[in-house]
Amino acid sequence: MSPIRMSKLESGMRIVLEFNEAFNHHDVAGMMKLMGDDCIFENTSPAPDGTVYSGKEAVTKFWQEFFRQSPQAHIEIEEIFGMGLRCVMRWRYDWGNGHVRGVDIFKLKEGLICEKLSYVKG
Repeated sequence: MSPIRMSKLESGMRIVLEFNEAFNHHDVAGMMKLMGDDCIFENTSPAPDGTVYSGKEAVTKFWQEFFRQSPQAHIEIEEIFGMGLRCVMRWRYDWGNGHVRGVDIFKLKEGLICEKLSYVKG
């Protein structure tokens, strides 16, 4: 693999790791600086398809309300890997006395997250 291509893969994973770190600090501004203006977030709820939030304003409002309702939210990364402009992260989400496991599929464009699709077991 060429050094340029490897650099893009590593860069994408670094952006997703930085996003997750901001998530674990409940830093919505830090998360959103890593997402593009036309970003899309597909939530795990309600089953089976989840709600889709489009645009930075809608996604920001979702995360603000999410952390207000889930003050103990924490994501533990179990595995992460990149494939071109995609990054897949397998995770465990803890909220105090419970947890679920799932996968996020990220798409990056121009160095920012433009799509975050979330899937959960159960």
